[in-house]
Amino acid sequence: MTTNAIATISQTNDFESILAQRDLATTTRYRYGREIIKAQEAGVNLLDAADVADYATTLPSSRKMFLRAAVALIADNLTAKAKASATPDNVQAMQAIMWRADALKGSIHVQASKGQRAHTWLNLSEVRALLTNLTDATTAKGLRDRVVFGLLLGAGLRRDELVNLKWGDIKTQGERSVLNVTGKGNKARVIPVSDALVSLLGKWGDKIDPEGYVIRSVDKAGNVAAYDKPMSGQAVLDIVDAYGQELGKEKLRPHDLRRTYARIGYDAGVDIGQISKLLGHASIATTQRYLGLDVDLKKTISDFIPFT
Repeated sequence: MTTNAIATISQTNDFESILAQRDLATTTRYRYGREIIKAQEAGVNLLDAADVADYATTLPSSRKMFLRAAVALIADNLTAKAKASATPDNVQAMQAIMWRADALKGSIHVQASKGQRAHTWLNLSEVRALLTNLTDATTAKGLRDRVVFGLLLGAGLRRDELVNLKWGDIKTQGERSVLNVTGKGNKARVIPVSDALVSLLGKWGDKIDPEGYVIRSVDKAGNVAAYDKPMSGQAVLDIVDAYGQELGKEKLRPHDLRRTYARIGYDAGVDIGQISKLLGHASIATTQRYLGLDVDLKKTISDFIPFT
């Protein structure tokens, strides 16, 4: 029975069903599936930790990461099936399957890059692509993705701030719409947003339930999750990563879009102190790092103060 249970998981069609159960971006699902297919074409036994480990050493880091994630899904599914099938008569066999699954999850090692990851900023054409042709606003998922990018690029939100944003946090102050956001250290800040972003939000949803979450999952049938079901931070990461691949930006992260928000504002002439407040930074120095700026030691404001 152990052999039969393990053999079932190794089939490509079964892996496709595993992927279907996960809330993954289309590009991410494709990359996971592609690595599984390539491994099978190379004759790799995806349920043999040693075989998987040997094969992984031949791959570049980017592909190795996708294979590791895909194998982890297989291992998790294998464990779940073993637990569901366990009886007093086969408990030892099911335990053996779970041990094998654990070995699979630890079979691929991706060496962490040394030093700090280079900061990424998008240019205006890349930002426009994310907010227009790359996201299909005629579908629920495409519109949701466009709103995700709208809030990351048009309000500079952190990932946690995005998934925790509620419809009631969108306010009107005078002629301007603002977001009331609670960020790191439970610090509240007000972020003015453009009419274009407000219009985009209006196409996505409304304030029927002020306590409802703005960003929510969309299933394959196009059904949007209930207002009280926020999307996970990992799902946001997957969305940004998937569209980053389409832009040719490997490992694009939500924080890169936050940096882009700051950089576009700075290039447009917005005062760095204002940018710092909008980002919720504790110091201007942090904002300077976001912008990739160095302090000018040759010239400073103090030089122009008439002390004598």
